[in-house]
Amino acid sequence: MSVAAIVPAAGRGERLGLGLPKALAVVGGLSLVARAVDGLVEGGVDAVVVVAPPGGEDAMRRALGDRDVTVVPGADDRVGSVSAALDALPADADVVLVHDAARCLCPPEVVRAVVDAVRAGHRAVIPATPVADTLKRTGAAGQVLATVDRSDLAAVQTPQGFEPATLRAAHDRARARRDAGEPVAATDDAGLAEDLGVTVVTVPGDPRAFKVTTPLDLAMAEALVTAGRA
Repeated sequence: MSVAAIVPAAGRGERLGLGLPKALAVVGGLSLVARAVDGLVEGGVDAVVVVAPPGGEDAMRRALGDRDVTVVPGADDRVGSVSAALDALPADADVVLVHDAARCLCPPEVVRAVVDAVRAGHRAVIPATPVADTLKRTGAAGQVLATVDRSDLAAVQTPQGFEPATLRAAHDRARARRDAGEPVAATDDAGLAEDLGVTVVTVPGDPRAFKVTTPLDLAMAEALVTAGRA
């Protein structure tokens, strides 16, 4: 048995404003995708499949250097990209992780906690942190409609871990719904599992597993690496 990971890295990175796919942005001399893969391997992952923008496979391989990964072309959306990677996974994997390349500083201990929880019998596992900010529900004109109780809310991170058959079934259902013209509203793979009726459990996340989306996020990641905090 082995642990396999899918790293969706097909995002265009428009909010970063670098003119290249987000996963190829550099922090501390390494691309986001290379750092994400290194963290997964250090956390016990045996095989990694990276999803590149269509036509960008060679650039992704260059960014990964000599790391032993499989690179496959992605699709127009996350469902299609992860589905493409599922076909490239090793047959002996008993745990499959899906990890955003943009969460490149996720500590290996979070990876191990997710894997351990799946192997303990949970079909779907996500790292999560408490919500610290006060949340307001607002209207179309920006007016505050209500203050949201945050006591039972959590901010979700990756890697998200699954029993392989569960992840495949979740994506099969999502593709079928999409092909039938139905909207697929889930923004992460755990949401697709929820749609199957699967109970998703949480393990503690880590603030360092934040998602690099904006120039400020990139600067924060650079600062953490430079200070030796990641």
